[in-house]
Amino acid sequence: MPRVIPEETRKRLRDELENEILTGHIPPGQKLDEVSLATRFGVSRTPIREVLQQLASAGLVEIRPRRGAVVAQLGPEQLVQMFEVMGGLEGMAGRMAARRHTEEDRKALQRIQDACLAAARSGDTDAYYYENERFHQAIHAASHNAFLIEQCTALHRRLKPYRRLQLRHRNRMASSLAEHTAVLEAILALDGDRAERLMRDHVVIQGERFTDFIAMLAEKVPAG
Repeated sequence: MPRVIPEETRKRLRDELENEILTGHIPPGQKLDEVSLATRFGVSRTPIREVLQQLASAGLVEIRPRRGAVVAQLGPEQLVQMFEVMGGLEGMAGRMAARRHTEEDRKALQRIQDACLAAARSGDTDAYYYENERFHQAIHAASHNAFLIEQCTALHRRLKPYRRLQLRHRNRMASSLAEHTAVLEAILALDGDRAERLMRDHVVIQGERFTDFIAMLAEKVPAG
């Protein structure tokens, strides 16, 4: 009977491969051999295959017939356009959450924001990233629109590694936390217009953030 791989192990495999792709240790165009990866991580090929499929859905890996998995090459223009679309969806979620949130939604948002604050104070970008994900998910849930939640979830999954990369830039974690606070205040004040604008601006890469993002991509993900 095949050994069951704990979920934490699967998450670690994905995180490590994501980081290696983003930092250029595994460059664009390189083949990701299941056997070699399974040997390296001390697991069977099944969890490796599952992780590669997850990375493919995030746009980091391409699964090619007869060639297997290779690291994808995504240009900055495509990524920025995807962030623009996500900003629109997040803005809609913020507006709806301001109108529709329940008392349970309010408690969940405040609890997760407190966890974001604790992670930021500890300087742990990875911990903050996961709490940040939960914060966005709580806003999606507070919109009480199942289709919107589905679309937001899909795009978050696709852009996950790049959103994590942004948080590693100096001062971005503190800025993100301040933006969360403003968004939460707007939602709890039932100000849909402000919540939508703040959520969109929180996500869309523009101005100095655009310049920083392009510079990080050039440094961390070299052209193939």
